[in-house]
Amino acid sequence: MTNELPELRKIYSAMFELALLKEIEEKSMIFTASAGQGLIKMHQPITVVPLMLSGILKVSRENEEGQDLILYYLKAGESCAMTLSCGMMSQPSQVKGTAEEDLSMLCVPVPIMEEWMLKYPSWKKFVMGTIVTEYIGIIKSVEDVTFKKMDERLINFLKTKSKLSRSSLVNLSHQQIADELSTNRVVVSRLLKKMENEKRLLLFRNQVKLLKDL
Repeated sequence: MTNELPELRKIYSAMFELALLKEIEEKSMIFTASAGQGLIKMHQPITVVPLMLSGILKVSRENEEGQDLILYYLKAGESCAMTLSCGMMSQPSQVKGTAEEDLSMLCVPVPIMEEWMLKYPSWKKFVMGTIVTEYIGIIKSVEDVTFKKMDERLINFLKTKSKLSRSSLVNLSHQQIADELSTNRVVVSRLLKKMENEKRLLLFRNQVKLLKDL
């Protein structure tokens, strides 16, 4: 890749020096995905790491029963801590990555990324900052599952979805919400109905509208 990427420079120019931006443009590949598309699979080799340009990538971990625990979401200007870590350690992926909405990202080959760790202080700072920030997010996710009641987890989930989409509407069915929270649809439906009766949200077909009192 030899052409300048306006999105890259607009999003990452405050993080990376010009020489690094030019190398990213030359040596990385642009990739796009549609909402719902799987991008990273558990146990697959890590050959590239992502630099998000647009959209949202959901990072989760799958248990033996096939249920997902959401770890964090990635948006423009971010990368994946687990992918960075596994790539540097030559370990297979320990997470799944799924397009939450249509997205575009740059894929940086792992060997080049390792060279940049020594060559560019800004890249090293970015990588280490990403790992620390997102590992804190993982700890919070585990704490939510372990210590918080389902109604608290549901509220946090809805608020996160609303913030990511920049909309008060969450376009998911009760079953989809239950799947993301690794719980039963009946439990989710009961809690949502209770919140609707409390005038904290409105329920529509495959859609939840958050109100200011939530």
